[in-house]
Parts: sequence; structure tokens; C-alpha cells
Amino acid sequence: MLAEQDLKLVDALQAAPRASWSTLGRALGLGAVTAARRWDALVERGDAWLTAYAAGELTAQLTLAFVSIDCEPGAVLDVAFALAADVHVVTVEHVAGPCDLLAHVVAPTLSELGAHVAGRVAAVPGVTRVRTTLSPRMFTEGSRWRVRAISPGLREALSAKPARHRAPLRFDAADRALVLALGADARASAAALAVEVGVGATTVRRRLDALLGRGAIRVRCEIARSASPAPVTMTLWLRVPPDMLETTARSLAMLPEVRMCAALSGAANLMLVVWLPSQHDTLSLEAVLAAKLPWLEIAGRAVTLRNVKLMGRLLDSAGRGAGRVPLDFWAAVPVPGHGDRSVDRSGG
Repeated sequence: MLAEQDLKLVDALQAAPRASWSTLGRALGLGAVTAARRWDALVERGDAWLTAYAAGELTAQLTLAFVSIDCEPGAVLDVAFALAADVHVVTVEHVAGPCDLLAHVVAPTLSELGAHVAGRVAAVPGVTRVRTTLSPRMFTEGSRWRVRAISPGLREALSAKPARHRAPLRFDAADRALVLALGADARASAAALAVEVGVGATTVRRRLDALLGRGAIRVRCEIARSASPAPVTMTLWLRVPPDMLETTARSLAMLPEVRMCAALSGAANLMLVVWLPSQHDTLSLEAVLAAKLPWLEIAGRAVTLRNVKLMGRLLDSAGRGAGRVPLDFWAAVPVPGHGDRSVDRSGG
């Protein structure tokens, strides 16, 4: 696990990922230079990193699916590495459970997602079977998970919400380029982003403030599983009465262990991802769920043996950051039956 001061720095960056080093250092009793140096060391080792990606209104029309994949004996990691290079496969996990690999796939439309799963994911050498489950709604996701190394009061002070923007959201090719540039360097200044995107710094600052203020871009600080106080990932497939789905999801999202909660269009209608201190804690968590939400039925379980890719970040065998694939959800997808013509959603 990371040293306590490093865990506090990660927690502070989870609360305020783009805050100045002087603000972060002051909150933690460190100098700005010391805080920046400690963060640079964490990133250099791959123990922590920042991820920025489109969310909220920008992704409302996109299609998300969870794809369960079975592989030929001995081919699991080769398949996982091949999938990890795919821009539309945002997360890949080798799991102990009902499948060999679990992948999160995003595409601009339902037809393009189907084309991608059939033409790319299922076609990877070594894949023997795929099963796709759509997710019509995300209730909570990883940007809300916290290390919990600093006090709630300090976390609240750091995470002051930016001003809300009520104007209609405009999203064009320049905004898409801004999202991708921020994904490469989530703490980049407006001036640096302006050079990358090719527009004025004032325009970048205004557009970035608007997108962040609306929650249309999310920036989150991640920690390597081997360095985390909760290194074990468990996925649960749940059955909930349809009229209790939203109430149940909101209750689950309040649990500190919960990393993600998403609705499913399948026999199980809710997926829950939790991060736990050890695999032995899975039983106690299930007992808590049974007591808190007695109408909930656990339909399936999987424990992650290895994270290969997490929200665009390529990971080594210890779960440390080792590379990056841009989170370009609008990238072209070949559509079968159209001469392999690609559909490009460059304007969102």
C-alpha cells in the first residue's frame, strides 16, 4: 500500500483533480513543490494517474455494453491485450466467474456497437464465445470512489463544485479535440490545451469551464490495485424488482465499497462493481446487502484476477499504469453491409 501521505495526496486529487499544487499542498500541510514532486513520483511508478473523459450530456446518446468473453485455453491474456488496444473497449478484466474476460464497450449507436462486437471483439483470435448485455443507464461510476485518507470536511472543502452552466450544450469537433487533449494530460493549463487543440486560450478556458461545470467532462484520480487499500475488484449481477430499481441503485451507490452501479437489459437488471480489502470480504458484503436490501437477488459473481485496462489506461500485472489508449467514444466504427464504410461521429 502507498504511504499515508501519498494516499492523502491521491484522495485530495480525487476531490479536486485540477486544483493548483499550492491549494493541494496547503490542504495537506505540504509545500506546492513537494506536493507536485510526490505526485510526479507516483505517476512515474504507475501507482496513480489521472483520467479525463466525456460524461453526462456528451455521452447520453452513446451505447454502453458489458461483454462477457470466453477464450481458448491459454489464450486469455493474448485476447485481453488485443482488446485493450481497441479504442471502443474502455475496460478489460480477466475474471474468476461466469466468463474469462469482462469488457466494457462503448460505441456511438446501437448498430455500431453490435457491428463492433461481432466484427472486432468476437473476431479476435482465441475468442470462443461472447455474450453482450446493454446498459441503458449508469447510476454511479468510478469518479465518485474515494480512498478516504483525508477527513470528510477537508474533502468537501477541496471539492467545491464549479458554477453551473445553464446555456444549451454545444459540442463540436473542437470540443471533441479538447476532451481528447485533456485525456492525455488532465492537469494541462488552458494555454497548453489551446496549443494542442489549435484555438485561443480564452476560448479553451470558457469551453472547459462550461463542460466541467455541467459534468460533461469528468476527471478522476486512479490508484493502482497493488497500492490501494482496497485491491480486490468484485462484480455482482443482481436481480431487482423493476419498480425498486432506482431506489436500490441509489442505496447501493451510498456504500463506500461501490465503484460502479449500472442498469442492465438482461435477466439480471443491475450490475455492481465493488472494491474490497480482500477476497474474504465478499461474503460480509453480501451479508450486508441481504440485510439492507432483502428484495435483491445475487444472480452472478466474478472476482477480478487481473485488470488489463481500466477506463483507457493500460495496466501491468500489478495493476500499475503502463500506457494509455485515448477515450475517443466517437471514433469511426465499420458497419457491415456498407462496404466496410465507417460512421464517424466527430461532432458528437
